[in-house]
Amino acid sequence: MAVRIRMRLHGRKHRPFFRICVIDRQKARDGLPIEEVGTYDPMVRDKAARVKLDMERVDFWISKGALPSDRVATLIKKIKANDFGSAKPAPERVAPKPLPVETPAAEGEAAAEPDAEG
Repeated sequence: MAVRIRMRLHGRKHRPFFRICVIDRQKARDGLPIEEVGTYDPMVRDKAARVKLDMERVDFWISKGALPSDRVATLIKKIKANDFGSAKPAPERVAPKPLPVETPAAEGEAAAEPDAEG
């Protein structure tokens, strides 16, 4: 049996939440796992608090031959290096452009403009 460490979706639309679990490779994404080893909440503002993993269990399963998915491998690498980066500051607000001011045209100029041939 090929075992993978991957994420199971447990959120709702526009509010994702994932559980990181050890599961058979052939089961569905949200199928019954062998063991849950952590969580990942991408909506948390503090990047270091987004991931919670039991690294002892993850290392145990990797030693038994379980392969982490690409995203889980990235999360494990960031946890081991403690390299989550920092949140970017909000962009600076720009003042809106002023509305163009329309000047009333003289009646004689408006009549003379359409017909240039004379």
